Formats: sequence, C-alpha cells, structure tokens
Amino acid sequence: MKAERSLTAPSWDLTIKPRRSWLDLPLGDLWRYRDLVFLLTKRDFNTAYKQTILGPLWFVIQPIVSTIVFTVIFSNIAGIPTGGIPPFLFYLSGTICWGYFGGCFRGTSDTFVNNAGIFGKVYFPRLVVPVATVISALIHFLTQFVVFLVFYFWFYFRGTELIPSWPIIFLPLLILQMALLGLGCGMCVSALTTKYRDLSYLMHFGVQLWMYATPVVYPLSQVPESYRWLYGFNPMTSVVEGFRQMFTGKSTLPGEFIILSVIITLFILMLGLLIFHRVEKNFIDTV
Repeated sequence: MKAERSLTAPSWDLTIKPRRSWLDLPLGDLWRYRDLVFLLTKRDFNTAYKQTILGPLWFVIQPIVSTIVFTVIFSNIAGIPTGGIPPFLFYLSGTICWGYFGGCFRGTSDTFVNNAGIFGKVYFPRLVVPVATVISALIHFLTQFVVFLVFYFWFYFRGTELIPSWPIIFLPLLILQMALLGLGCGMCVSALTTKYRDLSYLMHFGVQLWMYATPVVYPLSQVPESYRWLYGFNPMTSVVEGFRQMFTGKSTLPGEFIILSVIITLFILMLGLLIFHRVEKNFIDTV
C-alpha cells in the first residue's frame, strides 16, 4: 500500500504558473475576486467626500454649478447656439457625460503609483483596482443622471419641444462605452506613469484640452465642415452627441461617427489591457 501511495500523483486545488504571453489576460480573476471589487468600490465611495460637510451632495452640486457657468459664458455672453436644445439642458447633458468619462480616466490613471504599497505586500489581480474605480464613478454618474432627468422633465412639462428618439434603448451601451473608454485610457497612462511621472501632470492638462475638442460646450453642427471629419476620430464626440440625440431627437451625428467611435474605444481598451498586464509584472521595481 505504501508503494502504491508513493506512485500516485498528488492533486492540487490551485496551480500557480507564470504568465508569459501578452494575450494571457487574467480576466477570469475579476469574477473570482468580485468580493474585493465590491469592497474597493465601497471604499472609494465612502472616502470620496469623507470629512466634508455636504458629503454626497457634491455629486449634485458639481454638475449644476458647471452647467450654470457654461450657460452664462457660452450661451449668454458668447452667444453660441445649442441646436434648439435649452442651453441649461444642453450643457448639463455634456457635463455629466464628460464627468463620468473624465472620472474613470483620472481615477484609473494613477493605479500603480497610488497603490504601490498594497501591491507590494499582497497578491490579487491588479485589474481589480481600476475596475472598482470605474464602478465607483458609475455611482456618481447615476446620481447626476437622476438630476438630469429632473431638469429634463421640468423643461418637457413646461412645453419645450423634447422628443426622445428610439436609440434611447441603447443608453446602457452608451454608458458602457464611456466606462470602457475611460478604463482603457486610464490603464494606458497608469502603465506609462510607472516610469514617466510627468505623464500624470500632462494627463490632467490633456483631459481639459480633450473636453474642448469634444462637443460638450458647443454642438457638432457649429464645427466647420472642413474640420468636422476630424471629430469622427474623437470617440467621445459620438457619446456626447448621441446622448443628446437620445433624449431630445436633435443632433447632426453621422452614423459613421458612431461606428468609428466604437472601433476606437475597443482598440484603446485592448491596448490598455495589454500594456497594463505587461507592466504589472515588474512595475514594483520602478515605482
């Protein structure tokens, strides 16, 4: 019996092997560590406005104040038309869309630098942290989206011509695209900032420039025809314009812009996953 036992191969519950391939992405680990994703999401939500007087009310105050400023400057002073959409509603829709994308982008861009201490002490899939950041930002967006709906129905019942269009059924996919685009951009920057810290400063400045290169404070119809084709390569153009079209039925968004936007989003997401996965193996030596 002893001889037979010695010849029997031991069975293991888990075998740890090194990942060598670029395409060997640990996406399945996200589901296995879903409890950790929930805990990190809860942590980000609780600490976002910890020790503040107004707390979560800032989720509501920030977009409203930004919308008021944009309305006064770009509509009342600059006189930029909003394509038949009430200026306040026009700027509020662009603000909350950009706020969610920008929150995902900025929140995930410092993943390695901000979490180097815990990454060097315990193992868990590093992708858990940026995913939790995106989910936490989604809570902020949904809160602001409720505010948008309140003002939307207020204008609607006052007699403003607002006609929701059938693409509104794809609103969850539009929100998913914002999340994936912000996640992909953030992971690319996060991986690169492990060696080049200047990128973190450039990123915050670049996000502001990107916003003004997106129809957030002006409609796409105001962009000259000779330059409008360039906006097709900005994936956020179709997101912001598509969001407005869903709720107001007023937009000049070409169909090819939507297709190109989805393709670019998926490309950036895959690029971010590959770079993030490659850097997480040895980033602790350079941070």
